[in-house]
Amino acid sequence: MTTPVGRVLGTQDAMPLEFWVGVEEGQYLQLDDVVEVETPLPDGSLVRLYGVVDLARARHEGAKFDSDVFLVEKGVLPATVAQAAHVRVTRVEPEVFVPPLPGQPVRRAQGLRRAEALFFDGMERKIPIGLSRDGEPVFANLDFLDGSRGAHVNISGISGVATKTSYATFLLHSLFRSGALGGAAANAHALVFNVKGEDLLFLDQPNVKLREEDRSAYAKLGLPAESFEGAQFLAPVRRSSAERLPATGSRGEGVQSFFWTIREVVSDRLLRFLFAETEDEASQLSFVVDRIEVKLAAAARAKGTAKDPWIEVEGRRIENFDALVEVLTDRDPDSMEERSLAERWASPAAPGTVAAFERRLHAAARHVGHLIRGRDVGRRDEHRLDWTKMQTSVVDIHALHDRAKRFVVGAVLKRMFEDKESLGTARPLVFVVLDELNKYAPREGSGPIKEMLLDISERGRSLGIVLIGAQQTASEVEGRIVANAALRVVGRLDPAEAERPEYGFLTAAGRARAGILKPGTMIVLQPEIPTPLLLRFPFPAWATRKDEAAAGRALDPFAGFRGE
Repeated sequence: MTTPVGRVLGTQDAMPLEFWVGVEEGQYLQLDDVVEVETPLPDGSLVRLYGVVDLARARHEGAKFDSDVFLVEKGVLPATVAQAAHVRVTRVEPEVFVPPLPGQPVRRAQGLRRAEALFFDGMERKIPIGLSRDGEPVFANLDFLDGSRGAHVNISGISGVATKTSYATFLLHSLFRSGALGGAAANAHALVFNVKGEDLLFLDQPNVKLREEDRSAYAKLGLPAESFEGAQFLAPVRRSSAERLPATGSRGEGVQSFFWTIREVVSDRLLRFLFAETEDEASQLSFVVDRIEVKLAAAARAKGTAKDPWIEVEGRRIENFDALVEVLTDRDPDSMEERSLAERWASPAAPGTVAAFERRLHAAARHVGHLIRGRDVGRRDEHRLDWTKMQTSVVDIHALHDRAKRFVVGAVLKRMFEDKESLGTARPLVFVVLDELNKYAPREGSGPIKEMLLDISERGRSLGIVLIGAQQTASEVEGRIVANAALRVVGRLDPAEAERPEYGFLTAAGRARAGILKPGTMIVLQPEIPTPLLLRFPFPAWATRKDEAAAGRALDPFAGFRGE
């Protein structure tokens, strides 16, 4: 049994769920320390209360005025320094909810007692999610991450400071390499969207800036300090590239280009994702899109085979997206029919709604047209975005226009969701990492991507789809998506954002601390632990930019041309 660090105060109310501790001379308690206290019952049995320190204070006893501090320091006024800490109770064993009696000794909880205080002892399958302030591992129950009892993670924090993406990839590393998933880890997949910069394009390369202390942190967590294995990197095809080269920046090797054929877009009904901006519930635009998708899909079935990239509409072969836009929106002045094909197909929709459809279709052509081809498709399977091919698939969309980003995210998620539904089983697990969640599932309005993400958050658990979503401000994300996340994670927050009700799980002190968190430090709330825990996670063992990649780790420059 450890040495007492203090005793339950008698000058402050002690309650079954919170109490104050007077700190012994020569001892200290800091925020996030885990403590325990035993209190006797009349029958002689003991109740053990565990808790986490969430406030700490020091004051002069014997001083009355603010200026007395100077007199005390000069030795003129007798006073003593008293330190106290507030403890929020996390667990009571047995569950007899009585207050700890004043004067009872309080000790730091260590070893098995600490595990009991934080409910780690009841986690049959636990994964490391970081280190506490005292350097001990912090765990999460895998049952709340793999869909057994819950699923999904939501991460909030200021861009560039909160290290949201770094923590998301750390969680993936822990899920795949900790052993908690057992044999299921080998078949599990991660679908990672790289939406900002090129941070995620070097996951498969060791980080040369990893220090020895970082390696020790990984060892303490029971994780290898290694880069991701079995990763593929996919980038949009370059504009006007007949050779189908990927549009990448600092990484050119080992990257596969992707695009869709016109036939795939119309057969799989992906046109809706070109109109993925949120719209008013009363808008009829989705009705128009649906009608035109049905007509185009019928045209694709009527002429050509599934392997043909082109389609034929009204007797005209469509081999690029501009041609599709033209055939849908043009009005022939020499024709008896004054309406465009889109107007005729969308009838009886209002002309204004059809005009809005045509405007958005023209706008989409500028930004998305190069991703949709009717010719120069080469070996199609080599440019198909197949998330099952490798364990980790990084889809680079950072250089695309927002409209193109939404199309890619929507098209990829729709295909993945349908694949999982067709399997009829929750295995293999798929972890989807998506930053800037507020762009794809905003609080206001509706849209096809938002509805899909909402479906994943509500039904994904039963299908083995786990969403690891991140955003700067949870207050701007659809509330049901945030609420369905089993793990709520907070990095550094804007002070005004921290006051929003979405962060009601944080204590007053926790909200204040969220404004000063350093990179690599997070606050995590999970279902089995009634109070949020502050933790830090090790520096990435994988490169997050080109200058961190191991020198001389050159990839085969001809890897993308194999079999041509």
